[in-house]
Amino acid sequence: MAPLFNLMLAILSIFVGSCFSESPTKVQLVGGAHRCEGRVEVEHNGQWGTVCDDGWDRRDVAVVCRELNCGAVIQTPRGASYQPPASEQRVLIQGVDCNGTEDTLAQCELNYDVFDCSHEEDAGAQCENPDSDLLFIPEDVRLVDGPGHCQGRVEVLHQSQWSTVCKAGWNLQVSKVVCRQLGCGRALLTYGSCNKNTQGKGPIWMGKMSCSGQEANLRSCLLSRLENNCTHGEDTWMECEDPFELKLVGGDTPCSGRLEVLHKGSWGSVCDDNWGEKEDQVVCKQLGCGKSLHPSPKTRKIYGPGAGRIWLDDVNCSGKEQSLEFCRHRLWGYHDCTHKEDVEVICTDFDV
Repeated sequence: MAPLFNLMLAILSIFVGSCFSESPTKVQLVGGAHRCEGRVEVEHNGQWGTVCDDGWDRRDVAVVCRELNCGAVIQTPRGASYQPPASEQRVLIQGVDCNGTEDTLAQCELNYDVFDCSHEEDAGAQCENPDSDLLFIPEDVRLVDGPGHCQGRVEVLHQSQWSTVCKAGWNLQVSKVVCRQLGCGRALLTYGSCNKNTQGKGPIWMGKMSCSGQEANLRSCLLSRLENNCTHGEDTWMECEDPFELKLVGGDTPCSGRLEVLHKGSWGSVCDDNWGEKEDQVVCKQLGCGKSLHPSPKTRKIYGPGAGRIWLDDVNCSGKEQSLEFCRHRLWGYHDCTHKEDVEVICTDFDV
């Protein structure tokens, strides 16, 4: 019996090693109304991913709440009820088995052998929120007292009340998300409102946002408490580019012609330095046209040169952008071109 028993132990150790290997180093709740509610995400080997809800129960949620210092369990919601995870995220854990007394999820039995789980089965958690009323995921954001809705003092909304934002908890990556959420262009500047004319009144939000800069809105960013005694002299002021307005001029349809962009109330052309098919794709997408036909250099320049300003040069897109405003480019009006180098774009007709 001894050889057989040893063999069974060896097989069991292999199974345990493959199914309950390294534990996640971090856990977070994403997409909820505050940091103590949302879809459960774990980090494993440097990668963030979700947890399958197979066997997920209040004991597992209790451990997550304890690890995040979020008080008691409220409920075990479905993770799919929150904003869906990033497209590149995977389900990293098939099963979790906690007795409910562990201090961290890493101390529970975790099965990394994911074989049958989609993001529709992501685990969720809702815990008490121990933070004060001033630490909340913003319901909305706006820029006020600026020359337009794309420049101004940052204010966030919670329970019908607008609050200013302390500069110490803000950075360029967060500004990028705000510009995108407001439908503006690239983030240009972020600084404190030193001028009394730009300072706000009322409550000051004491949260610190952590964003990658790629999120669609602030609700997708992480939130933590800002340990800082801010005054309205440190209110956050930020500026985005105005949203791009595009048109194609001189073609038989609005989906072909010389590219022009609107800036400061004037239409101007775009230089073709480094312009290629990816840039064409973004323009066609933004205009609601079909696919880019990307004419060869020999068939270009059939719509004639533009007149007036050349607004953009050295535009560089990945092709995935929804608008030209998210592509890199020189500062507005800076170029080394003539109108003989104006960009022309030909797309198939409007999408239906």
